[in-house]
Parts: sequence; C-alpha cells; structure tokens
Amino acid sequence: MTIPSIRKIAGAVMISGAMVALAACGTNVEQRAATGAIAGAVVAGPAGAVVGGAAGTAVSKATDD
Repeated sequence: MTIPSIRKIAGAVMISGAMVALAACGTNVEQRAATGAIAGAVVAGPAGAVVGGAAGTAVSKATDD
C-alpha cells in the first residue's frame, strides 16, 4: 500500500466514526435519525443520508432498550 491510499482509508474511517457519533446526538428516535441523515448527506450525499438515518435509528433503538 502506498501512503496516499493509507491516508484515504484513515480518512474514511474517521469520517465514518464521526457520522456514527453524530447519529447518537438527540434524545429520541426522530432526532437521532435526523442528525444521522444530515451528517450522512454532508459526507456522502443522498446515499449517505439514508445510511446516516438508519444508523441514527439503530443507535436510538440500541440505547433505548
């Protein structure tokens, strides 16, 4: 692996971690899903919004149970 490819992988990991952390913001399912969707949309566009919303919902379900 070259240094630029390692940097790209590290950047993607950090962005993914930030997206999951932002998906955990909020006090209920709707807020967490919305925060995750916004974070996902900023990072990866419409597909990221879907993934972020799903991550926010999953985090909410996991923490509420």
